[in-house]
Amino acid sequence: MAEDPTNDPSKSAAEAEAEAQMQAALSDAQSSLNEMKESVETASPEMPDFGTEGAQMPSGLEMLGDVDLHVMVELGRTEMLVEDVLKLSSGSVVELDKLAGDPVDVYVNQRLVARGEVLVLNDNFCIRISEIVANLQEEAQQATQEQEQKV
Repeated sequence: MAEDPTNDPSKSAAEAEAEAQMQAALSDAQSSLNEMKESVETASPEMPDFGTEGAQMPSGLEMLGDVDLHVMVELGRTEMLVEDVLKLSSGSVVELDKLAGDPVDVYVNQRLVARGEVLVLNDNFCIRISEIVANLQEEAQQATQEQEQKV
């Protein structure tokens, strides 16, 4: 416990009174703090209900329904020298390694996922999927090997 500031002979009465008021304020603050701690420890906060009332949470693949994917269709490939590329102009014809009517490859995020045929519908190019690639890794390796063999 702190000493009574009024008993110190070296302090004036005003100093002793000010120190006594400060001690009383400090004691009041400490008791208020203790009361707040007790109320926080005993109170149980009300948490909002984050349930799925009115809206169902998607599960499984449904969660990915709005994820953007990069889809690319490859009509064919070719290799050209820089000098030949520089000679290209409007109307130039570039020969590809696939024949007309050959299936085209459909890539999703740079992975081969399907093959299909090119169609024209309402003046737009479309792809009719004719084959879903079963084993993506094997197919990708096989396609890479075929490309290397042609070179």
